[in-house]
Amino acid sequence: MRKAILLIPALLLLAFSWPEKKKIKIFIAGDSTASIKDTRAHPETGWGMPFVYFWDSTVKVVNRAKNGRSTRSFMQEGLWKSITDEAGEGDYVLIQFGHNDEVPTKKTYTTEEEFRGNLAKYIAETRNKKAIPVLITPVARRKFDSTGHIIGTHDVYSQIVRDVAAKEKTVLIDLDRKSQALYQQFGVEYSKLLFLQLKPGEHPNHPDGKDDNTHFSELGGRLIAQIVLKEIKELIPDLAERVYAPVKK
Repeated sequence: MRKAILLIPALLLLAFSWPEKKKIKIFIAGDSTASIKDTRAHPETGWGMPFVYFWDSTVKVVNRAKNGRSTRSFMQEGLWKSITDEAGEGDYVLIQFGHNDEVPTKKTYTTEEEFRGNLAKYIAETRNKKAIPVLITPVARRKFDSTGHIIGTHDVYSQIVRDVAAKEKTVLIDLDRKSQALYQQFGVEYSKLLFLQLKPGEHPNHPDGKDDNTHFSELGGRLIAQIVLKEIKELIPDLAERVYAPVKK
């Protein structure tokens, strides 16, 4: 009898305990600034690489970003379909394009209207799967003027992303502006540490050196990923609850 009485509190605790959180996926649709890099490209790092380590066991990050892709080529090559085929209710799709859409000399170029339409299509098809789209403006390139002030290099296409997000009532992470602020904080010289800036002979994977103001170093990739995470924590409460929290000793 005494054992039965002792069991009652435990049974009540189980009855009123919080249900286990549903496991979800966060998909990344984007270009080389977010993609997973080949080991031979090291230390080049897409922000989607460190991003996977921020989450608890209820989240799986599926990074489908790929070098050189625009909203159009990402669809043409079936990369977008690979996301919509797999995404389900409660999943999230982070959508970051612009770098390769905006350059008229690239075969991946999309006009402003095409870019706008492709983003709207991505949003609609994500929602059709009962997943949640998140638009992200293209991350800034490193470019300063003669006075040491950062210069925007995606002004037109970033604004299109903002406009589409407002029209479609979609969560927006303004990574263009946030990353510009980061580079400005580091300044003209120290901001080179965030990018694939290597002297000849400095790294065996790049024996001739690199002077790249678009793609990130390990430090840059992590800091950009942290910006994305910070914005998610502020804008998406459901995901904020799923960020990994180390156990305090």
